Amino acid sequence: MKNTTYEAKHIQVLEGLDAVRMRPGMYIGTTGTKGLHHLLWEIVDNAVDEATNGFADAIEITLHKDGSVTVKDNGRGIPVDIHPQLKISGVEVVFTQLHAGGKFNNDNYAYSGGLHGVGASVTNALSEWLKVTVCKGGKVYEQAFHSPTDKKGKVLSGVPVAPLKEIGKSKAHGTTVSFLADARVFKNVQMDYETIARRIRELAFLNKGIKFEITDERAFGDDGDVLHAVYKFDGGLKDFVGYLNENKAPLHATAFYWKGSNDVLTLEFAFQYTNNYTENLLSYVNNIPTAEGGMHETGFKSAMTKVFNNYARQHKYLKEKDDNLLGEDFREGITAVLSVKMANVQFEGQTKTKLGNIEAKTACDAIASEGLQQLLDQHPSIAETIIKKSIASAKVREAARKAKEVTRQKNSIFNTTLIGKLASCTGKDAKKNELFIVEGDSAGGSAKSGRNRRFQAILPLRGKPLNVERKRIDQVLSNEEIRSILTALDTGWGDEFNIDDLKYDKIIILSDADQDGAHIRAILLTFFFRYMKELITEGHVYIGMPPLYKVSKKDKVKYAYDDKELKEVVAEFGRGYELQRYKGLGEMNADQLWETTMNPETRTLMRVTIEDFSEAERMVTTLMGDQIDARKQYITEHADFNKEGDTLFDELV
Repeated sequence: MKNTTYEAKHIQVLEGLDAVRMRPGMYIGTTGTKGLHHLLWEIVDNAVDEATNGFADAIEITLHKDGSVTVKDNGRGIPVDIHPQLKISGVEVVFTQLHAGGKFNNDNYAYSGGLHGVGASVTNALSEWLKVTVCKGGKVYEQAFHSPTDKKGKVLSGVPVAPLKEIGKSKAHGTTVSFLADARVFKNVQMDYETIARRIRELAFLNKGIKFEITDERAFGDDGDVLHAVYKFDGGLKDFVGYLNENKAPLHATAFYWKGSNDVLTLEFAFQYTNNYTENLLSYVNNIPTAEGGMHETGFKSAMTKVFNNYARQHKYLKEKDDNLLGEDFREGITAVLSVKMANVQFEGQTKTKLGNIEAKTACDAIASEGLQQLLDQHPSIAETIIKKSIASAKVREAARKAKEVTRQKNSIFNTTLIGKLASCTGKDAKKNELFIVEGDSAGGSAKSGRNRRFQAILPLRGKPLNVERKRIDQVLSNEEIRSILTALDTGWGDEFNIDDLKYDKIIILSDADQDGAHIRAILLTFFFRYMKELITEGHVYIGMPPLYKVSKKDKVKYAYDDKELKEVVAEFGRGYELQRYKGLGEMNADQLWETTMNPETRTLMRVTIEDFSEAERMVTTLMGDQIDARKQYITEHADFNKEGDTLFDELV
């Protein structure tokens, strides 16, 4: 039985806080924008854990003008009594002891996203100041922490200003945490409203009925008031699927939903089919996105393949002589969200992106099988639509299989053509090699001449690749430019993708800094996102950043990559300079292209990442799908496709 009391004795201490400020990357990954927001997520996760376990139903986040942030929940409140071993309050334990928390056993939290217990203490250690207010047992308690510099110049991280003290009485309950990220650690301590809103909206979808509020006191909306948003979805995952399919054409009016539990886990899922040709499955474990899937996804997919094939045979959609359909046939055009809640989660790797618990596969298979069977039986007309779509998908898959056979023939005309297009590198170490996918023969020629042949390969595109968002797989494979890329990378694609076969550590898209160039980037990224997503999640895809301007004066030359940088260079040069505006990569000679865009010592690359898979999915659908009005609106609001911090493009290296 779940323990509804929460006291200091429930907090297990594994080790003290040590060296967080010295090596922040070990705890938050980076001291850039992503790491800054990680401080907030740790505090928010604690509040969400209270809500997920049934102790809170409202969470508020406020961004203040001075850069500080406040997170407030109406949960039980952090323990305020004295810890039996450490002889300090539970509040002080939570915020000063690394690996301390009430989540290492299942007495107080059946499910938890903050499994490692480092969150609150790391946020405190990397903040200039932090204040905690706890309402509990009819009383109000408060404690402040700060990170001063001692006489020797050493920063003392997250030390208490004074012990926890009682400051008043209140019938309320819950915890409020305010903190200011330390500018000595982070280059920028101003958090991004849109980044926070996206994650909070996702949490609201995953935890139906929980009310999340965000207020940004630093900015003003069109009505002159501060930015404010409230997210609360009583439909939960059904609303999530509807949100993801907003710019698609669904094949049935509302999403299917099911929730079930066994002695291993609780699984809930929702799905809806569209007329698209690709699969979009998002999964979460204890509110944590599992971008690389894992055992819960495997169990769900297994159940779907089994139940849908049995249904198709029972209702004579498949005859005795017909082969069973494959899982990919049933998942074509599906938008699905899975959410698992379980104890003792085992994530593979430090990034928590793949569920490793073997028992989750069988548990999810059993729950999903029961749910899917009932949903099909209760909705026969929709079931017929799904099965017929899947049978049509199988026929297309067979056509695609034949196309794959063609690409595998080493003596085929296609591969002979590729030899003439691809300028290979001589190096055999894939971890050091780079492939530049270059727009146009002219730029391709300069790139081939200017490259370092030892580790840089060049693949020029002689035409625009196919927009795969609107095409079947057999149509995708018939496009020469797409086939060129597939053959050059040698990883396979879709269900047969194997990243271990990748020939290049870096795949660099090099296109002009104009609308056509942006379109080519979007097409290529859509292809990678749909069919070779692991290339992105493993950090192998980059955008080359060619300069827009060349400024010269006598024998001095500098390049500017945007208008702001141009102003700085012009101010430095003074009068008498010459300015060249590059309209395209083809205007650069080999030496210029090497110096500005290809030389690892001087170039700027933008690594393509996916911080939010649900928003990435919506962006790809909006930009590359059939809904023209939605695309126009997005382009109007986000005209700068090179902007750092976009959903997909957000890390300069």
